[in-house]
Amino acid sequence: MQKARAVFLTALVVLAVVGTGGTAAGAGLTGVDHPSANSPSTTDASDTCEFPVTVTDATGTEITLDEQPDRITTTNPSAAQTLWELGAQDRVVGVTQFATYLDGAEDKTNVSSDGIGVSVERVVATDPDLVLAPNASAGQVEDLRNAGLTVYHFPEATDIDDIAAKTERTGRLVGSCDSAADVNTEMNETVEDVKDRTADIDRPDALYPLGGGIVAGDETFINEIMKVGGTTNVAAAEDDGYPQLSDEVILETDPKLLIVTSPDAAILDEQPYASTTAGAEENYVVMDVNYLNQPAPRSVIESTETLATEVEDLQADDQTSSSGGGGGGGGSTADETDQDATSTDSSGSTDDSASTDTDDPSAESPDTTAEETQTDTPGFGVVVALVALLAGALVARRR
Repeated sequence: MQKARAVFLTALVVLAVVGTGGTAAGAGLTGVDHPSANSPSTTDASDTCEFPVTVTDATGTEITLDEQPDRITTTNPSAAQTLWELGAQDRVVGVTQFATYLDGAEDKTNVSSDGIGVSVERVVATDPDLVLAPNASAGQVEDLRNAGLTVYHFPEATDIDDIAAKTERTGRLVGSCDSAADVNTEMNETVEDVKDRTADIDRPDALYPLGGGIVAGDETFINEIMKVGGTTNVAAAEDDGYPQLSDEVILETDPKLLIVTSPDAAILDEQPYASTTAGAEENYVVMDVNYLNQPAPRSVIESTETLATEVEDLQADDQTSSSGGGGGGGGSTADETDQDATSTDSSGSTDDSASTDTDDPSAESPDTTAEETQTDTPGFGVVVALVALLAGALVARRR
């Protein structure tokens, strides 16, 4: 009965959260030997940004673009975010429902299906010259190609180098190589600055719970953010990807800091989290779910800076407490210094709506359709959802 209940809870979490990446951070393609994001294959004759260009994507398929694409459709918000960063948003004709946080994205065609993923018919209707499909959309790439579309499928991105490679490749595909280089420079400089800021401080044990015992583990984009931001992800030692941990294991890891994406941080009042050091001392940081779960350049910049600021504040509080000057818990955001928590996310918004690098139903109900909402449980991509569900079944007894 306990095992069945664990699997059921995992299914609810997977269906209810809005990527992996959770997608956040997306699981890899099963049965597909795809190249690393760090080593994309380009077969054009020069290093310029001219066309035609032929490239090989994560499925091993050669993609040829005879000229710069003027109509681009994205099947995940991470690809849309990258195009916005490159200044190519005017050429974007289709986005998913979870990209609507981007300025002007609400005026683009919504290609999300009424359930999970995208609608092939809606994507076709945008008449795209190019479809960009990040890893979380792996399951629909073939369907889109069978509809006669030119689709570039990206491999999984789990670290900063992967994000830089994706950005560079996107710039090459859309003819914005210089912009991609500039964006990568900003991202890499931010990462180095954040690493310098947190190099000499004590790294708090941290955890990012997604609900139902599912957490962000090793080999994920979120784990990379946590490392760069100055924390030690206690779930990284437990498993890769998005494992489901028992209450006992979570208590054993005893995180000092919880990462949440909802301003009320309600999960701190739930067991087993309430009995951890983070719960007892109310140590948490509110992260913008749009950035935390979408492997793209602005996500790296915003998330690492937000987390590093909280880690610095947490250490300052600890030093004050140890010197007899008081102290205490409480969450904060990037805009806060030594003030009390304001219950806003890192973008300053108190709106519960947010997005991830997926197109799963919203957090309110497994049956909810188009409009997204967000609670403390950010989302998974379709592939990650299946992985998480399987993981829940496998670990229900052993953890």
